[in-house]
Amino acid sequence: MTIFCSHCHRPLQAEMSCLPRGTKQAPSASRPFRSTKSASKARRDQINAELQALRSLLPISAQEKERLSYLHTMALVCLRLRGAQLFPPGLAPPAGPALGTELLSLLPGFLLVLSADSKLVYISENVAQVLGLSVVELLAQGDTFFDILDGQVGEDVHKKLLLAQEEPGREVTFISEMRTSKAFRLQHRGNRVVAVCGRFVALRWPPSPSTTAFLALCTPVVQSPTDGEAASQDDIFQSMHLLDMMFIDVTESVTYHLGYGREELVGQSWYSLLHPEDADLAAAQHRAVALGAGAGPAAGTAVLRVLRKDRAWTWLRVWARRDGGCITCTCRCLREEEAAHLRARQPRAAAPP
Repeated sequence: MTIFCSHCHRPLQAEMSCLPRGTKQAPSASRPFRSTKSASKARRDQINAELQALRSLLPISAQEKERLSYLHTMALVCLRLRGAQLFPPGLAPPAGPALGTELLSLLPGFLLVLSADSKLVYISENVAQVLGLSVVELLAQGDTFFDILDGQVGEDVHKKLLLAQEEPGREVTFISEMRTSKAFRLQHRGNRVVAVCGRFVALRWPPSPSTTAFLALCTPVVQSPTDGEAASQDDIFQSMHLLDMMFIDVTESVTYHLGYGREELVGQSWYSLLHPEDADLAAAQHRAVALGAGAGPAAGTAVLRVLRKDRAWTWLRVWARRDGGCITCTCRCLREEEAAHLRARQPRAAAPP
């Protein structure tokens, strides 16, 4: 149906040129409003002002604020908002910025807090010592726990978090590879393997997904006995043996780890402590070190079970080296999850022939 102009009785044209002078043309679907340069600039200025206002509220130094990009600013703001939701002002968080640098440096790893849906809520500043990435750089990877993990996430991690959430208070431990800086990847020959040990805690009653948090300590899995910055020396003891692996000396700390006194072990054979299923693996390590047949330091490394004085089995990662007519072993106690992870990657050089 054709529509005619009421003034000139001609069919209406797209230009509406027949309208009386001074009459404004209404916008049509084919000619939407266009943004002008001044309007775009005004919007950008408004966004910048809002981001500057948010940045000014962050509890970090002025120097750090100057280095923040828009992405990093929003990531930190979201982290703080999630923290404020879980830990209202009237409820002090279990681990927050109040922890000083000196106190954090005493920990064997960094602290991590997750929401019920695995969103990052808090990461302690000493994460840089473990992963080589600051909190800001880590948040640039994403806002969930799985975003900071490297590669494919195993089903074990999903199951452990689900188990911990279904049973608040139950401690779970799992091993994951976490993203690191390029310098750390070069130093440690790959990404950092970290043991995550934590539990879900109900912060308020009644418990609900919005009031529960996963509190965890993330400790690096030590790759060598000289990896001193990655782990505490408290979980390490050393022993010295003759070439037949008879004890001739052991550090006093063995009492804490295995329960034996030093005098109880001197004169005993290393093999008397080993789990029967690990005897072949230990023998292969022994031969490689004693005869010098191993290819590199991996030949002197093995993950073994040894018998404690209370008759329980303890997992150890053992680094062995030959010093003249003796063999020196550096032993680190492992969690069962760490041992399983390392055994799956046991160097072929340490396997039985």
